Amino acid sequence: MFRIQGGRKRMRFLGVAVVAAGVCLATSAGAGAGWKGSEPAEPAHDWPSAAGLAGQATKQIVKAIGGAHGVKFGGAQPGGAAPGAVGSTTLVLYDTSGAYGWLGELYATYAGNLASHFGSWKAEPVSAYQAGQISQYTATVYIGSSYDEPLSTAFLDDVYNATHPVVWIYDNIWELTNRYATTFQSKYGWMWSQFDLSPVSNVLYNGVDLTRDAAHNGAGIMSYASVDTTKATVLGTAVRDTDGSSFPWALRSGNLLYVGENPFVYTTETDRVLAFDDLLYSVLNPAAPTRHRALVRLEDINPSQDPVQLKAVADYLYSQGIPFGFGVSPVYTDPNGYYNGTPETSHLSDKGNGIADIVRYMEAHGGTLVMHGYTHQYTNVPNPYTAVTGDDFEFFRVTENTDHTLNFVGPVPEDSFAWASGRLAASAWEFLRAGAGLPRIFEFPHYAASAVDYQAVAAAFPTRWERGLYFGGVLSGSTVDYSHVIGESFPYVVRDAYGSTVLPENLGDYAPEPFYSFPPHGISSILAAGAANLAVRDGFAAFFYHPFEGVGPLSQIIAGLRAQGWTFTSPAQVAATG
Repeated sequence: MFRIQGGRKRMRFLGVAVVAAGVCLATSAGAGAGWKGSEPAEPAHDWPSAAGLAGQATKQIVKAIGGAHGVKFGGAQPGGAAPGAVGSTTLVLYDTSGAYGWLGELYATYAGNLASHFGSWKAEPVSAYQAGQISQYTATVYIGSSYDEPLSTAFLDDVYNATHPVVWIYDNIWELTNRYATTFQSKYGWMWSQFDLSPVSNVLYNGVDLTRDAAHNGAGIMSYASVDTTKATVLGTAVRDTDGSSFPWALRSGNLLYVGENPFVYTTETDRVLAFDDLLYSVLNPAAPTRHRALVRLEDINPSQDPVQLKAVADYLYSQGIPFGFGVSPVYTDPNGYYNGTPETSHLSDKGNGIADIVRYMEAHGGTLVMHGYTHQYTNVPNPYTAVTGDDFEFFRVTENTDHTLNFVGPVPEDSFAWASGRLAASAWEFLRAGAGLPRIFEFPHYAASAVDYQAVAAAFPTRWERGLYFGGVLSGSTVDYSHVIGESFPYVVRDAYGSTVLPENLGDYAPEPFYSFPPHGISSILAAGAANLAVRDGFAAFFYHPFEGVGPLSQIIAGLRAQGWTFTSPAQVAATG
């Protein structure tokens, strides 16, 4: 008997940059303070539990998983290049002063992750800059996020005299123009005026209309006293909501590319950050061809589902010649009997449920298997909804408010490298018992995990496929602060700050019905995001889809993306070659 589908994956917001001017996604640095949970009782079964795989045994099993995937056991360091990178090098400089100086590290993580698509990168506070560094890198990105951050004369002089591209984001450009007051305008052809606080909901970039959150992002965009278009190229225009007038959103003059706002805050799937994503090509890989590839992943597959539905969707994709990924949580559990009144647990390796057979069938018909956690829920305590597989978070503690908004509390109480590795090992054992082999790609349930969980996955898997959470302290190597967090969605393949190759998922899911506080996200929303992502010259349109929605909506999404010019490709191939 198959479960009537309850909750749906609606965590799209985790993939946007949710930090701005002191606002952060997490609400508490304490992980589960004042709360204690317990693991649900496991039924008698000759397979290892996560708890039973702790310690040295876990390490050996996960090491074996990593060895099978050709990766080393142990966390990687930020700064590596993604598959297919062209060998460029990027220096990312960030602010640290003021009450919100901690934001600089998060923005640098965001920028560094993007830079990894092109090659290696290094991030450091701008206060640590040494004369001559700009000349040692293909390009330098400076993120001005602290108003009047003290900038050294060595840095300012190197920017002005740079022979390699410099991308300057937002604040403190006045320190450069003040130092070169008599020559800046004549050299670059423009002069800043002040931040324009007019509501701006749209940015036009290379013929693509991108959105901007004018309701929340009131910090303004730089406006200009003059722009000489014989010396400066306008790289995008901001359109005022009030009267439709426009002004430059970004400018390039010689080796200086200036972006008049911080594009990493208040982003969405159709956002102007896509313009910045593409601008990096102009300084790190200007010869890149235009190429628009698409990815699709079938989502939240577990042993409770109907194999007939799964086969129908897989057959449709196969008939269309579309390779696909599919995320499987190999153990289904409803520890409190939320749906049927009786606690129940089933496994991918159970005989007679048909799911193991359909998993192998999907692999044989163009599917790439993805490990989607272990149980896709945490314990018998709701986290935050039902404690049922597919509904809840597995690797991060989340609580729900009365208005259905969520508090991202932090790591679960027992979180550790061994605990996370134990769940990976138990999940891997289920796949092996079911005859499916070891997945080479991992996806965190609801795209949320602690820093140490990300490290555990990096030790065992070469690739993740998701959006990511990045915390204060990860980049700098200091104590991780879970109250400081930024989410990021990628338009292309990256190797992120945790050391993992990450495939993009940037269009969201098909969800025609609301789920708690999350509104519907239909076909038109996915296609709007696809159209916006055409702004990235060699980017992806990647979405996920729940097979229980049937073939009809999926076929409309596929047809719509193809009509926009997207070509579907294999996630396994992208993971290997970028």
